[in-house]
Parts: sequence; C-alpha cells; structure tokens
Amino acid sequence: MSASAAATITSSEYIKHHLTNLTFGRFADGSYGIAETAEAAKAMGFWAIHVDTMFWSIFLGVLFLFAFRKAAVNATTGVPGGLQNFCEWIVEFIDESVRGSFSAKNDLVAPIALTIFVWIFLMNTMDLVPVDLIPWIASGLGIHFMKVVPTTDPNATFGMAIGVFMLTIYYSIKIKGVKGFVGELTLQPFASKNPVVNAGFIPINFLLEFVSLIAKPISLALRLFGNMYAGEMIFILIAIMYSAGAVMGIFGGLLHMGWAIFHILVITLQAFIFMTLTIVYLDMAHNEH
Repeated sequence: MSASAAATITSSEYIKHHLTNLTFGRFADGSYGIAETAEAAKAMGFWAIHVDTMFWSIFLGVLFLFAFRKAAVNATTGVPGGLQNFCEWIVEFIDESVRGSFSAKNDLVAPIALTIFVWIFLMNTMDLVPVDLIPWIASGLGIHFMKVVPTTDPNATFGMAIGVFMLTIYYSIKIKGVKGFVGELTLQPFASKNPVVNAGFIPINFLLEFVSLIAKPISLALRLFGNMYAGEMIFILIAIMYSAGAVMGIFGGLLHMGWAIFHILVITLQAFIFMTLTIVYLDMAHNEH
C-alpha cells in the first residue's frame, strides 16, 4: 500500500494497515497461516507470531555481528579504515559508559551493553525508512502487511526487557545468595532492631520492593516502545498529507524532513537509555543495598 492509496481508502484504514504486523497464527477454524486482514491478525490472540518483527530484528542482529566481525578480522595497527574506526569508537564509548556506571567486576556486562546499544539503534533506525517504501515492495510480493521497526512492537521491547530482568535476578542471587536477595526484598526500607516489630514490616517491605522490582522491566520496555511507536505514528500521519494535494504534499515533505532530523536524536537517545539502565540494574544486582 502506497501513500497514494490514501486517496482511495480512509485515513483510519491507512493508519490501521501500517500499524498491523505480518502475523502468523491460528485461525478460528483451527488452521494456521498468515492473517490477511487486521481483524484476522487481532483474532489470532497472544500466541501469534509477528513475522516481520522476527525477520527485521534477526536480520539487523546478523548485520551487526557481520559488521563488527569484519572490522575485527580486518583490524590493523596502522591507519584504520572507516569501518574499523567506527567500530572502535563505538567500543570505546560503551567501555566508558560501563566504567562510569558499573562498579563491580563482570566481563559479560560490556558485551551485553554493546549488543543492546547497537542492536536497538539499528532497529530504531528503520523508522527513518519512508513508511510506504518497504510495505509497497512487500505488497508487490503478495505480502499484505510489513512493519519494519521492531521496537514499535511491544513483544520485542518486552522480550529484551525481560531478558535484562532475568539477568538482574540471576546475578542478584549469584552474588548475594538466596538469603541476601530475599533480605533485600523483605528487610528494607523499613527495619527495626526489635525482631517482633521487624517481622511486622516484612509484608510492607516486600510489597514496596516487589513493585519496584517489577517496575524495572515494565518501564524499560514501555519507554522504548512508547517513544518509537509515537515516532512511527507521526511519520504515518505526515505520509497521509502527500495525498491531500500539492500544497499539503510540499508542507508534508518539509515536516517529514524536520521530524526525521529530530528523530535521529530520539532513536540514538532511546538506545542509550536502554543500555544505561541495563548497566545500572546489573550494577545494583552486584552490590548490597
């Protein structure tokens, strides 16, 4: 579906089309397949697979690994090439971020931070691709829907956030032990030297600390999803203007350029925030509180 298609369908239908994932799942009759309408995709429920999110996230992850491996294999001690220079700059930036936010010793944290930052940045950058370009190519191949920005899918952002959350729990228990981890959840922020009074504080402490613990992955996922979804929506609304005549088309082009320039900051900042919070959460897991 192209922007000119907005002349033959309503704006709401155009927006709904661009916000619908290419979904594989189970139909009402028990068969499996790709949904051909937004309603059919929605009816497939929770266990349906967003094929476009899976494809683009894996493709961009492989692209990241290929580029950095190529830079590592071809690395030279002389004057570095463009790719090596860029990769070294990214690695140095991540190293400084980890050193500034992570006070413990764990050789896994820096690689995780590097992976998160570059991978999310690449997924966010897909938002700068014209909203009708890839869906138009996909429609020529008989594919009804194609969302190219994985981070506008809450399944992707929650998947990454839950991964970070599981690492946080793992290192909390590994470093402090089960007793220490349970103690953090039940013996703060309120405590007393009187054992009887202290026992009364345990349910209150657990409630407050549990909410704080669960809020970490939820806020991590929703922050990234919300910002990228809003950015994608604005690009779609601007694209509708191209079908409203020459004057609105020119105005839409100027808006598109301005928003794209501003959005470069947004996509970079969101990747940086997700990475930084991951480092901070892992640092908290390694330290007593």
